[in-house]
Amino acid sequence: MPRRKATVAVFAALALAGCTTDKPPATQSSAPAASTDQTGQGSGTGTQSKFFVQADFDAQLAMRSQTPQGPDGKPWEQAITPQMTDTKAFKKDGPYHLCFSNAAVNNPWRQVGWKTMQAEVGLHKEITEFTALDAEGKDDKQISDIAELQAKGCDALIVSPNTTATLTPAVKGACGKVPVIVFDRGVETDCPVTFIKPIGGYLYGADAADFLVEKVPDGGKVLALRISPGVDVLETRWSAAKTVFDKSRLQVVGVEFTDGDAAKTKSIVNDYIQRYGKIDGVWMDSGGTAVAAVEAFEDAGLPVPPVTGEDQQDFLQKWKDAKLTAIAPTYPTYQWRTPIIAALKILNGEEVPKVWNLPQPKITEETLPTYLQPNMPPLHYALCGCEDLPGFPENWGGKQS
Repeated sequence: MPRRKATVAVFAALALAGCTTDKPPATQSSAPAASTDQTGQGSGTGTQSKFFVQADFDAQLAMRSQTPQGPDGKPWEQAITPQMTDTKAFKKDGPYHLCFSNAAVNNPWRQVGWKTMQAEVGLHKEITEFTALDAEGKDDKQISDIAELQAKGCDALIVSPNTTATLTPAVKGACGKVPVIVFDRGVETDCPVTFIKPIGGYLYGADAADFLVEKVPDGGKVLALRISPGVDVLETRWSAAKTVFDKSRLQVVGVEFTDGDAAKTKSIVNDYIQRYGKIDGVWMDSGGTAVAAVEAFEDAGLPVPPVTGEDQQDFLQKWKDAKLTAIAPTYPTYQWRTPIIAALKILNGEEVPKVWNLPQPKITEETLPTYLQPNMPPLHYALCGCEDLPGFPENWGGKQS
């Protein structure tokens, strides 16, 4: 067996950073009060995203009630409503050289996922070389990275795009030379052999918005916090929430970009508290800075309103300790295992789903104890699917419980 080699360029920035984006929609920093008209006209949500597709929104919400196919206890191998695609044309004997073009490791979610992917690679002796390049959140670098990887003799290329439209030509160019697997964020082409993702951004955004519609009284003021524009999964989260809010009697008083920065998040929330006196709910398209949003209310001596977060341990711990009214939609980091599994299936000539929809649970008050892991670090994501991997929990920064 050839000696395993690893060629990895990783720049593990510990603070969240905004991505390079496609054309950004206008940001609304001070929205008018909502009408009580059920049509949602004047609700303060602004114009709908260019990424919004009604049929995709409907399909993702329908998947809420559908049972995934695949092995029990391994959601990273499961698929919802899979439409299989033939891969016999890509079948070849091993050993294999897999390549990975990564958008970035510039936030805790991506860092947890990257550790999980590397551990999955380690399970497969037939992978004797794994080359990964980190684009550092820069479109131009990722375009160059994809071109560089095509010259390295990769048997399969995995891509997590930095942004959607800008990376599409680079992915299309690679498709004709090597089997391509795209995951996490999409591109505007169906040329990859498979596109792997949880159910999607529409479900995430709708789950969070539905929760606020249920918990915030009619006429309540909601502040929406986003990370950055131009990434499909983030755009669809907001566009789904907009759709829900526009049909509600809530007032969306602001839609602000935080760049995923805790200090900026707290400053924005403080500004809105000063401006309106009371904020009745906080919707977020990502929970990385949810604790900062909560702390803004605490620092102001105000009750924390219903808030949405994610499966990051600091938020789950805060939820429990402060007895928050909260929900945590998820975009599971266990999806980082699936591209490795998919690549091996493709190289073995096995069918894979053309669009591989993974399960996407949400954390509620009832399920919070299941996901809260006091032995893991604050920035660890509960749905890593990494508990059965070698080196857990220490390689993920945790301690044996």
